[in-house]
Amino acid sequence: MAQIVLGLATSHGPMLSTPPEQWGQRVVADRANHAHAYRGRTYTFDELVALRAGEGIAQQVSPEAWRDRHASCRRAIGALAGVFERVRPNVAVIFGNDQMELFGEDNIPAFAVYCGETIRNQEYGPEKMGKLPPGIAISVAGHIPPQGADYTGHAALGSHIIRSLTAAGFDVAALKEFPARHPTIPHAFGFVYRQIMNDRPVASVPLFTNTFYPPNQPSASRCRLFGQAVLRAVQAWPGSERVALISSGGLSHFVIDEKLDRMVLDALRAGDSDALDAISEDLYQSGSSEIKNWIPLAGAMAELGWPATIVDYVPCYRSEAGTGNAMGFAYWEPENSR
Repeated sequence: MAQIVLGLATSHGPMLSTPPEQWGQRVVADRANHAHAYRGRTYTFDELVALRAGEGIAQQVSPEAWRDRHASCRRAIGALAGVFERVRPNVAVIFGNDQMELFGEDNIPAFAVYCGETIRNQEYGPEKMGKLPPGIAISVAGHIPPQGADYTGHAALGSHIIRSLTAAGFDVAALKEFPARHPTIPHAFGFVYRQIMNDRPVASVPLFTNTFYPPNQPSASRCRLFGQAVLRAVQAWPGSERVALISSGGLSHFVIDEKLDRMVLDALRAGDSDALDAISEDLYQSGSSEIKNWIPLAGAMAELGWPATIVDYVPCYRSEAGTGNAMGFAYWEPENSR
């Protein structure tokens, strides 16, 4: 039977793949957004500046702070890459999300599983690169290697997971190839292949959750149950693979909410995935919805009883309004393997 050998979770935000002195590029888009989601309401940029004036955020957007926090993030990514290399699973099942990359308004499944043989990670052409918003183009190399790459999918395991999830009551979309308009794996997964697996990816099964887009966003509870059903599917696979379960996304953004992140990290440390269900759905919105990529893994690890190691938590503010990305890095192993 397949053996789960590792759980690993990482943020994948563009700031991780952007030189820190360039973090301010994204503030152009932040100022233009008149509906920043924060603690159950939406605000303009200027409203956020006024609301959060007493938090001392302005002192956290200096070039020195940016360099320090970028360095902390890079050390944490290196630590996770080191854990992956030490354990060296030969298959990865990856929880991530799509941001209007493979899917579009014409078709957004709540859950999808890729069951193809090949995973393409193609470079963007000049036209597409030219249409990317400020602060995004500079980060593309963090999830797509020069000249692109093709990776190995685990089609048989992916198909098995689909059958198992269907039997467990999850109606998942089966994805065998990428659409012509975007023939490449979304950045949530490309980041893992490039920066955690260091461009030497093992065979993998990408799993997609619609965290961002109403009206069919799965609840936190549903995401937890999804992860536990995936765990049981992998455990029932009759092969001899050593499998890592990996989550990519989060933590709070595009407006950083350290209170929310503390609740999430405290639940992970306690192995209490049910506590993640209790957090209001109003908080799991906008970029912070990507925490729902961590919740399936948290549910699986709680079922296994494995303790979490929080490698680091780094709130990377890029403006006095509190915009930016709070970065989290964690892994799980059985206690007797440490």
